[in-house]
Amino acid sequence: MKLLQKFDTLLNKAEGGLLILLLTVMILLAFVQVVLRNAFSSGILWADILLRHLVLWIGFLGAALAASSDRHISIDALTRFLPERVKRGVNVLSYLFAAFICFLFFRAAQTFIGNEMLDGSTVYAEIPSWYAEIIIPIGFGLLFIHFLIRAILSGHDALTKGEPR
Repeated sequence: MKLLQKFDTLLNKAEGGLLILLLTVMILLAFVQVVLRNAFSSGILWADILLRHLVLWIGFLGAALAASSDRHISIDALTRFLPERVKRGVNVLSYLFAAFICFLFFRAAQTFIGNEMLDGSTVYAEIPSWYAEIIIPIGFGLLFIHFLIRAILSGHDALTKGEPR
């Protein structure tokens, strides 16, 4: 379990670092774009397109980080009234279900990216659109991994009667 926790921590650091980098680029690019438009009546042609795609990347990376630290959206109104032992089992099943759904979305996103590659559409100039959209299968893959790790760790905790994650 220690190896799994170390892997999860390493993955979190990589996601967090990339998230900080992308958010910094996004803020700086948006600021430059506003200054250029207001002060010089011009702007960077590709900036708005890049900013839209950066929002998508930040959303998926943020969702992965939220899932890894158990801060994703969850409805726990019913589980609050369950005994602790049953609650642990429900948590494991909930994580497994979320992992399964993310895996299905991952497969669908792979198909989508494959179709985008075949279509040959571009985002701007000669840049293929799938470069910007590759975060969709990556994001669902990361969510799948994080939910699976949470399920394994919660299951281990439930079997050893530790605190639920």
